[in-house]
Formats: sequence, C-alpha cells, structure tokens
Amino acid sequence: MLKQMKVGFIGTGVMGKSLVKHLLNANHDVTVYTRTKEKAADLVKEGAKMASSPSEVAQKVEVLFTMVGYPYDVEEVYFGERGIFQVNNPNLMVIDMTTSTPTLAKKIADKANEKEMLSLDAPVSGGDIGAQQGKLSIMCGGEKSTFDQALPILNLFGETILYQGPAGAGQHTKMCNQITIASGMIGVCEALAYGKKAGLDLDQVLRSISTGAAGSWSLSNLAPRIIAGDYEPGFYIKHFVKDMKIALEEAEKMNLQLPGLTLAKSLYDDLVNEGYAENGTQALVNLYI
Repeated sequence: MLKQMKVGFIGTGVMGKSLVKHLLNANHDVTVYTRTKEKAADLVKEGAKMASSPSEVAQKVEVLFTMVGYPYDVEEVYFGERGIFQVNNPNLMVIDMTTSTPTLAKKIADKANEKEMLSLDAPVSGGDIGAQQGKLSIMCGGEKSTFDQALPILNLFGETILYQGPAGAGQHTKMCNQITIASGMIGVCEALAYGKKAGLDLDQVLRSISTGAAGSWSLSNLAPRIIAGDYEPGFYIKHFVKDMKIALEEAEKMNLQLPGLTLAKSLYDDLVNEGYAENGTQALVNLYI
C-alpha cells in the first residue's frame, strides 16, 4: 500500500487537474501552484492547498510534479527567481511531466543532482481521457533507482509506465509518440473526409475500420469527437505544434529527415493561423471538411 506523502503539483490544466484528483483520492497531502488560481479552485475545495510560488511548493513536499505548457514555462518553474531550485530540500524528487526538450531535461537532472535532489523527465500520452481514468502512458528518463522509487505514485496516473534510459530519454520517447500521432491524425481526418464525400454512415465506417488493421487510439477516441463536431481539447493544437517543432529540431541535430512530420506541422500551422490553436488536435479535420 502506498504510504501517505506530501506531494506538490505545479500546473493544473486539462490533464494536471485530473492527476491532482488522483493524488487527493489516494489521501496524499497535496500542495498545488498555478499561475491562474481559478483553475485550481475546485481542487482546493477538494482538499488541496494553494501555494504562492513554485519555490514554496518545493519547500513543503517530498515529491513534486510539474506539468506546464512550454519549455520556457518549465525553465521558469525550475530555474526562475521563485523557482524550485531556489530552495534547499535534499532528497526532494522532481518529476517533470511536461512535453519539453531532452536538453532541458538533462539540465534539470544536472541541477537536481547538484542540489542532492532526485529527478525524472516523465512526459505522458493518453490525453484528457487517459488522465481522468488514470490510464496514461508515462515515459521516464533519469536514474533507474529514481524511477523505481517513483513507480508506486506514478501508478496512480498510468497504465503503461516504462523506464526509457538516462535523463532526456523520456522526452525523446515522447517525440516518437508525437511523430506517430502527427501523421496518424492526417490519416484519420482524410479517411473521415473521404467517407463523408462518399455518402457513408461515418459511425458505421468507424465500427468496421477501428477494429481492423487501421485501428489506433486516435481513431477510437478522437474520430467519434470529429463526427460529433466536438473539437474541445483533450490536447491543445498550440501544444501539439510546440511538440512537433521540438521533434523536428531534434531530428535535424541527428541529420534525420522526417517529411511526414514536416507536412503535419505545416497543416497544424495553418490551423493555428485560422484560429484553432485552443482546439483539440482532432480539429485538423476542418482543413478537409
């Protein structure tokens, strides 16, 4: 049985809020920080404590999760004037679940080691549904001993939780995930556009193709939203564009050409320019229909 712990969580957006609820339901003592306090109001009602800065959270807890928007947000949360690394709390475990850069993950690991803290980069996949159900895929980079220590609490959030290697390996694995989704979403949207033009019943089409060789998480979970005209974010387009940019930059460093990803990013860039940045990735279909 997982012992009660003092746990911090920085970033209570679409997914972070659900993860905090899992911590509260497991009777952990939870302290949260978010720049927009209204986003955490219901969590406070459920028993979470509100801190005024990342450093305040870091001073009070044993394990600290971060899940923010962009790499520059991660940098500020960890290295800023009121950041996590401004405090001395040896043996604090910091776990960054943001999809960020492998380089920044290594920088955090080096600084954590210098301050006698433990660290993991642990980006996730599964969207809002996976977060709500505690069935995320969590990809971890860092010291294996830290991963082993973190696994019991990560089990509250995830169904597939795997150690990928040293610091940065979790972020590299998440790039593999995003590259797969990027081209896959093109396929899902083009299939539905084709089916609609052909006059087919799209729900019936999905029943046939989602259980065959074409089956995928996006087809099973996002295609029904597309058919219903639901473009609410399980994962924001603006964040997906950020992820694709990171993946292309990392690929360039490795002298690797990724034409499928390049095409996908250009299409999502078009969506951002048309005002869809706050929608979910399934809104790609609007370029076709």
